[in-house]
Amino acid sequence: MDEKQVSMPPKYDPQAVESKWYSYWVEGKFFEAGKNPEATPYTVVIPPPNVTGRLHLGHAWDTTLQDILIRTKRMQGYDALWLPGMDHAGIATQAKVEGKLREEGISRHDLGREAFLAKSWDWKEEYASFIRDQWSKMGLSLDYSRERFTLDDGLSDAVKEVFVRLYEEGLIYRGEYIINWDPSTKTALSDIEVIYEDVKGAFYHMRYPLADGEGSIEVATTRPETMLGDTAVAVHPKDERYAHLIGKTVKLPIVGREIPIVADDYVDRDFGSGAVKITPAHDPNDFEIGNRHDLERVLVMDEGGVMNENAGRYEGLDRFDCRKQIVQDLQADGILFQIEDHDHSVGHSERSGAVVEPYLSTQWFVKMGPLAEQAIELQKQDGKVHFVPDRFEKTYMHWIENIRDWCISRQLWWGHRIPAWHHKETGEIYVGRTAPKDAENWEQDEDVLDTWFSSALWPFSTMGWPDEQADDFKRYYPTDTLVTGYDIIYFWVARMIFQGKHFTDERPFKDVLVHGLVRDAEGRKMSKSLGNGVDPMDVIDKYGADALRFFLSTGSTPGQDLRFYWEKVEANWNFGNKIWNASRFALMNLDGLSFEDMDLSGPKTIADEWILTRLNETITHVTKYIDAYEFGEVGRSLYNFIWDDFCDWYIEMAKLPLNGDDEQAKHTTRSVLAYVLDQTMRLLHPFMPFITEEVWQHLPHEGESITRASWPEENPYGNDQAVKDMQLLQEIIRSVRNTRAELNVPMSREITLHVKAADEHVKEQLERGQAYLERFCNPSELLIGTELEAPEKSMSSVLSGVELYMPLAGLLDLDAEVKRLEKEVKRLDGEVTRVEKKLSNKGFTDKAPEHVVEEEKRKQKDYAEQWEKVQARLEELKQ
Repeated sequence: MDEKQVSMPPKYDPQAVESKWYSYWVEGKFFEAGKNPEATPYTVVIPPPNVTGRLHLGHAWDTTLQDILIRTKRMQGYDALWLPGMDHAGIATQAKVEGKLREEGISRHDLGREAFLAKSWDWKEEYASFIRDQWSKMGLSLDYSRERFTLDDGLSDAVKEVFVRLYEEGLIYRGEYIINWDPSTKTALSDIEVIYEDVKGAFYHMRYPLADGEGSIEVATTRPETMLGDTAVAVHPKDERYAHLIGKTVKLPIVGREIPIVADDYVDRDFGSGAVKITPAHDPNDFEIGNRHDLERVLVMDEGGVMNENAGRYEGLDRFDCRKQIVQDLQADGILFQIEDHDHSVGHSERSGAVVEPYLSTQWFVKMGPLAEQAIELQKQDGKVHFVPDRFEKTYMHWIENIRDWCISRQLWWGHRIPAWHHKETGEIYVGRTAPKDAENWEQDEDVLDTWFSSALWPFSTMGWPDEQADDFKRYYPTDTLVTGYDIIYFWVARMIFQGKHFTDERPFKDVLVHGLVRDAEGRKMSKSLGNGVDPMDVIDKYGADALRFFLSTGSTPGQDLRFYWEKVEANWNFGNKIWNASRFALMNLDGLSFEDMDLSGPKTIADEWILTRLNETITHVTKYIDAYEFGEVGRSLYNFIWDDFCDWYIEMAKLPLNGDDEQAKHTTRSVLAYVLDQTMRLLHPFMPFITEEVWQHLPHEGESITRASWPEENPYGNDQAVKDMQLLQEIIRSVRNTRAELNVPMSREITLHVKAADEHVKEQLERGQAYLERFCNPSELLIGTELEAPEKSMSSVLSGVELYMPLAGLLDLDAEVKRLEKEVKRLDGEVTRVEKKLSNKGFTDKAPEHVVEEEKRKQKDYAEQWEKVQARLEELKQ
């Protein structure tokens, strides 16, 4: 920012921190791609949320993962584009708008098509505004200059182009078929828009009388109301029970129509009676049988699931009311002789929840065979789409290999109107990018396209296609990573792949990062009916976006579901608070240090070299795991480094030179503090963008925003020996603290501490870190040597390479120390036994990697040495 910020408020308030930065980022155009034409492009397109309502936790999770990738790549110097946009969501949005109209006492038909569409656009603008506000509260680094909507002019051009070309290639056709029909929204559904649920139903067993009066034939159905549309009874051609009946007719009860008994291989002669009623207009299998036997198709209900004129006296009844009435009538006539309880799978509309009706209708379809073949062939090539985790490729391939033709027409007004016209007189069909020249003689098809038809084009239609010379299309397509949930692999991912391959001859994205669903703490799916949903904006209002983002991104492994726990979000708020307090300490001790004044070249302490080495290790781990999409591992690495290494150890150790008299040491420590904090904030920035920008702006820095700061690279100041020295010092300090806790001796009370080193090298390590032992162990006397003898009646600890002795005079009961050592001997006995058992197992030693076996041998030696020393000390005290 313009003014130099010199101090941070004493209390971490995420709302105050997060409220100011987003507008700064957007107004500064830090998220816009294309600033460096020489940079390698990296592209992510947002899975466009539906303009039907506000975003949920699943959206928050999905977009957080994308933002991590984009912010990282932007800092790594890529020309990173994250393209935002929204989906018109045909059925869902129209249902919302119609529901709003019903509250006003009117219907869309009262308004007419154009006025209804105007209302729908108003709805879109209102909810698009809500969504953008939520994106901003989440801190998403979207390039708003390229925002798209699936009904905007550019995408409409792409949709028309795709439809016309598929039609001209013979891959789009119009025909009368049994389709999935939603009687509530009165529109067709594709197969994957149908959700199957097990429901308690019944098998209704009936006897259809033979027309010649010579008996009857038994049939059964789960939907007796459809019998009014029966046009045959079918049996298996090799079923001897019915061979004499093939070719005869039965008299359809109630209706009185004579219908034939036909033979067809489809019939399972071992199921039920071996005879089935055939209703070609209301069952997909019956439709195929009807085609083979040239049977009439009798539709007995209308688009709203109400019985029509072909239902006779049942006309006007709802399908389920008709079922009740017809069952009573058939029982009264002696036709229905048994009702058997039967649990079966029933299709429900994904959008409205209505029971789906298999329904005879004239619709538009995409012939999927050739498109699926291209997509299958793509996965055999080096340049295939990579699924992460890779197990989801099998999920995708299973569906694409067994795909059926896609019903793409919907009986709606909100959506891409099908670019087809019907001649008013001849009935001829014209398909084109624009209306016919003599438009007055033609009527455009009333239907719109399935929402997924336009969404399938999203990766390239948003880039300016079908203009293949469009700048964005040439530079940013194909995209790099698609982030999405496993629940829409069929709906969306598969369709993007086959459309992308067909129209651009390229995969639409290199990787598909698949995540699961957000569930409640008990593992249940979040839903309105359970009342267990959590609004991400409520979480942000309470704990801030950074805490929510860190929880969402690090709370599970790729492909797995995520359980939401308020207490875990709170723990991440505490993490932010820890960062805040550590940053305030650093800033208060920088003494006006400028970016130009920072200098890490001078003499450094063990702590300086250690923290710089640990920083290098963290940079390596974080970069590696982000590239592998292992965000949970990134989170663990960052959390451990920031909380444990930097806050709990380095800052405390930095106080020694900062409070000393050596000005050069002070300057180096300030430089290390500022440098490590700067680099750490950069690593953490993709996960927690707000607090990291706030801290970074207070630090000595170059540049306007951390969003454009370079990604950390390893520094040359590390020292592996410093890490070993520090590990030894930390072990000693922890051991002394633990001993103090056991003895209930506060840190303020001085102790006598003798440290026996295993050899001269260890002794030198200890002497280099003597100041830290004095600071953190608070000894009145500190002896370090290789020949030290254990003082009489002293507390001892055996570590790797050292033995610690604390004389007990005035500190400890001797009997208590003996009991403690006996307990330690028992523990080490167990460890020795465990390792020896492992090493004696040939299954382990033969199969485990060599370094793993060597590590176990090292442990065996170490435990044995510790056991000997503790045992000797125990015997000494018992004398």
